[in-house]
Amino acid sequence: MARAEPDQSMPGGLLGVLLVIRFVAELGLLAGFVWIGFRVDGPIALSVVLAVLLPVLAAVAWGLWVAPKSQRRLVDPSRFAVEVTLFGAALIGLLQVGPAPQAGGYGVALWLAWLGSAFAGRKRY
Repeated sequence: MARAEPDQSMPGGLLGVLLVIRFVAELGLLAGFVWIGFRVDGPIALSVVLAVLLPVLAAVAWGLWVAPKSQRRLVDPSRFAVEVTLFGAALIGLLQVGPAPQAGGYGVALWLAWLGSAFAGRKRY
């Protein structure tokens, strides 16, 4: 698959800020999956396994199909669909595991941070 080059039409400072926000959202995505796995009802062993497995699976998917230096990086709109799926799953999971105000608020903030920076450096398609 062809690798998309970043869109450099944004002012440098704004692009940099948006890319930092995007990176923080990506780290928050992994933290959200840890929290989701830890809060699953059931034996503590299951919670620990899921708290490790969910963020690892998300990181592998991100590393394979979304990361800028990946050899298998998808082109848009497929790459965008993977991002929507991961962040959407985190949002839904955080809304489900509660406690509602904290986890749900974190999920919404995470989604908004990602969405606000999702188009930073992307070529228009």
